Amino acid sequence: MSEFGGPSLGWAWLFVICSLGISCLGIYAGCSEKILALKIFAGFMATGLIITMIFGIVMVVARNQIRDALQNSDSEAVKPFMEDNEMRKALEHLQSTVGCCGLVSASDWGRRIPDSCDCQSHGSQSILTFISPGRCIPSPQGTTGPSKVYEETCGGYIYMVIDIIFKIAMAFFFGCAVLALLGLMVSLLMICQVKRHDSAGEPNIAMKSY
Repeated sequence: MSEFGGPSLGWAWLFVICSLGISCLGIYAGCSEKILALKIFAGFMATGLIITMIFGIVMVVARNQIRDALQNSDSEAVKPFMEDNEMRKALEHLQSTVGCCGLVSASDWGRRIPDSCDCQSHGSQSILTFISPGRCIPSPQGTTGPSKVYEETCGGYIYMVIDIIFKIAMAFFFGCAVLALLGLMVSLLMICQVKRHDSAGEPNIAMKSY
């Protein structure tokens, strides 16, 4: 994941340890009924709510941007991707495996279309058959390579996989935001109860008696 710009395993461990520490703080604050501990926990919950909401919104925006880029028929939008050698190799492997050609069209390859787009040699069946039949179409005019290429582009398959990943990420971040909101509400409610109890001068009541 780190090679593709995602978080490394170290960041994942840091997130887990911080979450465990905040949870332990919440348990201590709830059992001890100390105002300071409850306020610190409420501050962490408010911060976590804001951060997770921001990350969730970023996931939504990034998902929409990728969808627009992959569904855009203009080959100029995908030129930066096609100029990357690693991306070209990965796309060629995907084309031969899945049965597609180009990100948004076969013209993404320019004048030379690779053999992985050859529809006749690989047959008309592909993994994408459940989406659209793997039909063959003539190669764009002025290009060299296979005479017929796959009509289906790889952008649809790539977006289908990316969309699942983004949906999982959005569910995770927004789910954490809901949990942070609940934790914030509970901590604020306990702060109000403890303050009212202390101001009234009532004797302490054990938690197990509630």
